[in-house]
Amino acid sequence: MGGTRGVDAPPTKNSLRLKETIGYLWPYLWDFKGRVILAVLALLAAKGATLLMPWALKNIVDGVDRSLQPEVILPLAFLLFYGLLRFGGVFFGELRDALFSRVTEHAMRQVGLRVFKHLHALELAFHLERQTGGVSRDIERGTSGISFLMRFLMFNIVPTLFEILMVAAIFTFAFSPWYALITVIAVGFYILFTIITTEWRNRFVREANQADSSTNTRAIDSLLNYETVKYFNNESFEASAYDGFLARWESAKLKNRLSLLALNSGQALIIALAITAMMIMAAQGVVDGSMTLGDLVMINAYMIQLFIPLNFLGFVYREIRRALTDLENMLGLLSRASAIQDAPDAAPLVLQTGRVEFKQVMFGYHPDRAILKGFSLSVPAGSKVAVVGASGAGKSTLARLLYRFYDVWDGVIEIDGQDIRKVTQSSVRQNIAIVPQDTVLFNASIRDNVAYGCPTATEAEIAEAIRMAQLDGFIAALPDGDQTMVGERGLKVSGGEKQRIAIARVLLKNAPIVVFDEATSALDSKSEGAILDAMRTVAANHTTLVIAHRLSTVTDADQIVVLDGGQVVEQGRHEALLKLNRRYAQLWAMQQRERLEG
Repeated sequence: MGGTRGVDAPPTKNSLRLKETIGYLWPYLWDFKGRVILAVLALLAAKGATLLMPWALKNIVDGVDRSLQPEVILPLAFLLFYGLLRFGGVFFGELRDALFSRVTEHAMRQVGLRVFKHLHALELAFHLERQTGGVSRDIERGTSGISFLMRFLMFNIVPTLFEILMVAAIFTFAFSPWYALITVIAVGFYILFTIITTEWRNRFVREANQADSSTNTRAIDSLLNYETVKYFNNESFEASAYDGFLARWESAKLKNRLSLLALNSGQALIIALAITAMMIMAAQGVVDGSMTLGDLVMINAYMIQLFIPLNFLGFVYREIRRALTDLENMLGLLSRASAIQDAPDAAPLVLQTGRVEFKQVMFGYHPDRAILKGFSLSVPAGSKVAVVGASGAGKSTLARLLYRFYDVWDGVIEIDGQDIRKVTQSSVRQNIAIVPQDTVLFNASIRDNVAYGCPTATEAEIAEAIRMAQLDGFIAALPDGDQTMVGERGLKVSGGEKQRIAIARVLLKNAPIVVFDEATSALDSKSEGAILDAMRTVAANHTTLVIAHRLSTVTDADQIVVLDGGQVVEQGRHEALLKLNRRYAQLWAMQQRERLEG
């Protein structure tokens, strides 16, 4: 059962239609309408040159045919014209691509940025459930799909259909309507066969994409948990599980390849039958004298010239269907509205003193299980209030609600008397800083991770934050100083060092409200002492909410609140709560005994 953890996301139910996708991409095209118009003109020039080449070739052949002209006259003008047309067809095609590439790259950039910003705007619940590898692969394939659609839909499908109609008209007026009829019938069968077969094989494309995402997700999940894999000596288990996903991917890709074989073979048969029929007719015309050798060459050139892009049209259609499939998940992310949104009339939080209040808050992560049950708490401005209790009592939930990662079921959370649901989320978070229980660092230098608290801070301000967080001694002992890389998720530094980096961030942010979410729970006594000193530095002159499991870290709090079963069961200062000899005193005695035994 463990071999399938967290990878089989259900396929999206939003099948994108081509019209909807074009409507979505059109504004990005029109941002560069000048370039688009020039690219269209280059396209018309390239198609014009392509359509004239067989006609020029006919005149060259007829010009050197002794049966028409006993004295051969080299048709130099047509030779030069033919060479110019061939160069023009390639040159204007390349010019078209060069002009349009800027439009395509801009669209990819804008859509990629929009998806990135939207992911950050989604609520915490989405990010706790998401599969990082699968999401990143969806975005990668989606942006590639945008590039393909914008390039080939506009500059291949419509021009190819136009070329088919022009060739049919030339055959009708220059030779016989039968040539045009065969062309139209062949094209009709070709397009119909391509659409039906592509729709049939599209399920194999989806299956291959899902297998690819699942495989990528499992690989990233395993690598992110490298230490856990080593702790339990499960390298073989992980390799076996990963190989299972690779086997599913291999099977899906094989089905995809076999269905592609059927499609390509059918297309090739239609093309071969049409060309054979027309060449038989043209050869008979040359034999009976109703057509020249140049006419036969012209028909052959047009057929080859026509079916090359027609064959490409089949490829483009297949790829468009695949691109639309690839876009489904990425654009599905954009269509997913955040569960936590600003009210329509939300205004920025007006901070006065920094007083925080929880009033009769009801909340749970699941509708049938409440975590907080009528919880009330007041954190006066400039004071330090601690919330303690056993694991699972709902302590860390308070920080998530205060940051408005979730909305309360009932009750209200206020900052300076303002309901945080009625002000903008950005302004609430701007005025709060947190030292979390599990500090996750970026794979960058120590200095960059500290500076993340305020990206616009000066070097002097960063250095002061490092000093106040008691990081300066640790950094001085490092060969690379504050430029030392911390590794992915901060794996190269200890728990205590990570917490001090988090505290330095908070100091640099200098928010009026500070939250410590079990900031010392995973530290040893020596590290805990250093962190407590840094925490006291941060708490000075700030409204501070300390969520703690270790009671020894909050004995100096202005008020301690004991949380049990989602409700406040005791509150007061450390000494007063010990004298009550109730829940807090029991927790204190138990932890002191564990410390002595440890």
